[in-house]
Amino acid sequence: MKNVRIGVGAGFSGDRIEPAADLARHGALDYLVFECLAERTIALAQGEKAKDPAKGYDNLLARRMQAVLPDCVKNGTRIITNMGAANPAAAAGVVRDVARTLGISGLKIAAVLGDDVLDLVLKQGDKNVLACQENDIPTHTIISANAYLGAKPIVEALAAGADIIITGRAADPAMFLAPLVHELGWSFEDWSSLGKGTLYGHLMECSAQISGGYFADGLHKIVPNLSKVGFPFIDVCEDGTAVISKLPHSGGLISKATCTEQLLYEIHDPQEYFQPDVIADFSDVGFQELGENKVQVSGGSGKPKTGKIKVSVGYSDCWIGEGQISYAGPLALERSKLALEILEDRLVEIALPVQEKRADLIGIDSICEGSFDGQAIPNEIRVRFAARCQNQEDAARIGEEVDALYLNGPSGGGGVTKQVRKVVSIASCYLDEDAIETSIEFLEV
Repeated sequence: MKNVRIGVGAGFSGDRIEPAADLARHGALDYLVFECLAERTIALAQGEKAKDPAKGYDNLLARRMQAVLPDCVKNGTRIITNMGAANPAAAAGVVRDVARTLGISGLKIAAVLGDDVLDLVLKQGDKNVLACQENDIPTHTIISANAYLGAKPIVEALAAGADIIITGRAADPAMFLAPLVHELGWSFEDWSSLGKGTLYGHLMECSAQISGGYFADGLHKIVPNLSKVGFPFIDVCEDGTAVISKLPHSGGLISKATCTEQLLYEIHDPQEYFQPDVIADFSDVGFQELGENKVQVSGGSGKPKTGKIKVSVGYSDCWIGEGQISYAGPLALERSKLALEILEDRLVEIALPVQEKRADLIGIDSICEGSFDGQAIPNEIRVRFAARCQNQEDAARIGEEVDALYLNGPSGGGGVTKQVRKVVSIASCYLDEDAIETSIEFLEV
């Protein structure tokens, strides 16, 4: 019975490279998938591309390809990745250059285009505002709009013989579903199989999250050797059954518990997980441990897709100004509270227009607000004061006021840091699938 083995090379843009290289060398993979795009990542990449048309792809693309290409070529492993971000065509050129530098030839590289739908999105609203799920966005603030493409263009690239496929925004599970459709001959109207493939992609997409990285708590959920945690791979058989595992010499843990946690990750309704290719149903999924770090997956199904494609819209939202200062020793808590009182009063005194503000005593209430019982008073506290402002100049005043606490009270403050950052926010809207046109550009080495 035919078996397809898919390994994970990354679960986010800043993921480790060594586990991917380990899988490429020792995993006997058919495919290695790098999933590197979060919601804001591509909007930020669009900003980079606006400054330099040759940029806008993942900053670690070249390093990752240098680490895995030789072994992938040697072992016949094909690569699928969304590291193209805002510029898949330029990313394909980078991969070609890396291959040439490594003395590799005979590769076919595909760039999947069409997820950039900014023009289409702007046409959905009037000239002043775009109506999204979260709120109405002034159109002059919109900097990007990228559709979550499904598996079809990736399958087309595989059918054309591509060894490396680089996309922009694609649905995360679609990058794992595509090789299953291609290799196992699934129809794009076989909703049950597409649902299973989406399930497998969902389980794999976060790399070490399923092999213990996001599972461990250091006491009750013990995961061995996390400093060398291995990325997972999945074996999918022709009959649709699947087994998740990792390399035996790698750290981490793959168990029924780690798989269950990943199954529930970012799932609103297990019976209706909306994807561009299918509405997946995870409600009857089960896991069985076949041995150490080897888990069989059962269940999973699907029903017809909606015909709508989700689009992430990136827009310039505001500026955030922030300042931090530390107080230590006797009365650290009292002095920290006084610092916040002073900062609150100063905002009124200088009539600074702020949209929203936040005051934190790190170590007391910065995460679990209201949980401090006043019993174990810490000997050191970090004060953080931040505010959202409409412009950069107003945001800079926040850090300046914190800086001024050095000599304007309370006593003993130190270690001031301040920063101003522009905020790119994300909202979602939908487009008809038929309105989105994809294409593929090929490069050869």
